[in-house]
Amino acid sequence: MTWVDKLERRLGFLGIPGLIRIVVGLNALVFMLVRLNPDFRFALDLDPGRISHGEIWRLVTYIFLPQTSSFLWIILLLWFLWFIGEGLEQAWGAFRLSLYFFVGMVGTTAAAFFFGARFSNSMLYASLFFAFARFYPDQVIYLFFILPVKIKWVAWVSAAFLLLGFVLNSNSYRMALVAALSNYLIFFGPEIIYQARHRGEVSARRRRYARSARSEAEPLHKCAVCGATELSDPDLDFRVSRDGEEYCTAHLPKAETPAR
Repeated sequence: MTWVDKLERRLGFLGIPGLIRIVVGLNALVFMLVRLNPDFRFALDLDPGRISHGEIWRLVTYIFLPQTSSFLWIILLLWFLWFIGEGLEQAWGAFRLSLYFFVGMVGTTAAAFFFGARFSNSMLYASLFFAFARFYPDQVIYLFFILPVKIKWVAWVSAAFLLLGFVLNSNSYRMALVAALSNYLIFFGPEIIYQARHRGEVSARRRRYARSARSEAEPLHKCAVCGATELSDPDLDFRVSRDGEEYCTAHLPKAETPAR
């Protein structure tokens, strides 16, 4: 039984059914409020300085702050977030999804407070996407409503950009990125490590098997004249001559030809 199983047995009642649907609805509401008053976003974002001065609502409200001002993009993004949330809740259940979301919030907040990263809710939603890709790697989506592509390839490309940012940026950014994606690392890290080790063991067994198969395919006897082996003709007899070479009986040197 994993630590998540133990938590779910004790605290499963704390799971929030339809959590991502609630998040989507509040995102839509905040989007409309920001459209009416653009300065409203500055009262909701994740600002450690203002939080330390008592504006503690920012620890939650930044989650609902859309990262676009376009009606078209907000519709697409919120639809996709709804789609991901439904899939994750079906795979995990309400408690595990709620726990994953909460740990992601804590990681994003830690990244802002300790490393000055202004990820807002982008990394939190990215972690949801990566989790969805773990459960449904072959799910097909249509980029720009035209190009069909599997979720796993979009996830790999997104991960490549994150890795590039990890390599090129400062140590503080690297630590912030790890903190912001801590929920993904906590939930899936042990599984990824196990799978990597298992693949290594499987590859080693395959190499040993291939070496064994090759050795079994090599002949024990081979005629120095005609090249025949016991594999090419199982009825052949072979003899080692005084010159140290091996011959089939048909090509054995005359002086050593067995009597009939």
